Amino acid sequence: MNIEDYRNYCLKKKEVTEHFPFNDDALVFKVLGKMFALTSLKRWENGDAFINLKCDPEYAQELRAEYDGIKPGYHMHKKQWNSVYVQEGELPIQLIKDLIDHSYDMVVSGLSKKLQEKLR
Repeated sequence: MNIEDYRNYCLKKKEVTEHFPFNDDALVFKVLGKMFALTSLKRWENGDAFINLKCDPEYAQELRAEYDGIKPGYHMHKKQWNSVYVQEGELPIQLIKDLIDHSYDMVVSGLSKKLQEKLR
C-alpha cells in the first residue's frame, strides 16, 4: 500500500476529514472529529511507513502475536492502538484495509447516538 492508496481509502469513508493537528508530518484522519488513523509522512518517504490504528484490545493482542508487522501503537495508548507497518511486505493489502475499517468502526461505536445517526 502506498500513501495515496491509504489516503484515498480513508477519505472514502463517511464524514472523514484529514488534518495535521500536531505538526506538518503527522497526517491524521478523523471521523466526526475523532481520530481513527494517523501516520508520519517522513516515515513513508524513508521507507519505514506505519499507520497507527485503534483496535479492540483483545484483537490487538491476537494480531501482534500473529504478525511481526503489527506492534503496540507508537506514541499511543498501547492497549487500544496498533502500529501497522505497511511497507515491510508481510501484511496483505486486504488485512490493512480491514484494520482501517475496524479502527473507523471502533471510533464510530464510541460516538454519541446523535453523531452515529449522522453516518446513516
